[in-house]
Amino acid sequence: MASQVLVALALSLVGGFSTSLGALFVILSGAPNLKMLGLLQGFAAGLMLSISFLDLAHNAINSIGFLKGNLWFFAGVIFFAFVAHFIPEPTLAPGSETKRKKDDDEGGKDIMKKHRRQVLFSGIITAIGISLHNFPEGMAVFLGSIKGLRVGLNLALAIALHNIPEGIAVALPVYFATQSKWQAFKLATLSGFAEPLGVVIVAYLFPSSLSPEILEGLLGSVGGIMAFLTLHEMLPLAFDYAGQKQAVKVVFLGMACMSASLYFLEISLPEDLSL
Repeated sequence: MASQVLVALALSLVGGFSTSLGALFVILSGAPNLKMLGLLQGFAAGLMLSISFLDLAHNAINSIGFLKGNLWFFAGVIFFAFVAHFIPEPTLAPGSETKRKKDDDEGGKDIMKKHRRQVLFSGIITAIGISLHNFPEGMAVFLGSIKGLRVGLNLALAIALHNIPEGIAVALPVYFATQSKWQAFKLATLSGFAEPLGVVIVAYLFPSSLSPEILEGLLGSVGGIMAFLTLHEMLPLAFDYAGQKQAVKVVFLGMACMSASLYFLEISLPEDLSL
């Protein structure tokens, strides 16, 4: 169990630090390329859909039956719908504030200071919201790693791609408000640490050995969580930023890449790791 926790922790750190990569985009370029972000979100959405339906939900139904598998899956959907309702995921809307920077300069220093405080506050709220969103993702990586390295790797990859725009959403308003690259990078990075924190906490909540039926059911719920996250948050962003036609193409490209990775990991990993 200890080795599984360490693997899950390492994989969640990849996802957590991907928010830092998003912050680097802001620091180096000043403003994100929204079309590229949309394509990235669409590709990550394809990865997530493939994992959710073709791997996690499929395996749960095959292992514990159609009825139980679906009940676990939709339990995950309802759980994350509840989370999304009370903690809506922030968007990149604060980025539009930079377009009004000149107007604020003309309005005087006092107005500019007030505006910067408002934008900084929005960045802090964004970081808190993303941290709360990342906690269930850490739980998903932990449960996937218990099942096997293949599942954990694929979940970590999809979540890492999804977390890059989240890092931008945190860093952009903080960088604009403080003009500090370090503050923007630090806050975005800290928001990503909720993911490995989720692994640590969940590892202590679960018993050292789970029955196969419970584990498959929990992974089915993870599939429901990932499916809801994809359809509710990732696809709309991909459509908005990249356009519907381009986004749909990269969604299927992501699904194809994940299906290929599932196949090659299945045949290349040792049997005790790829279960």
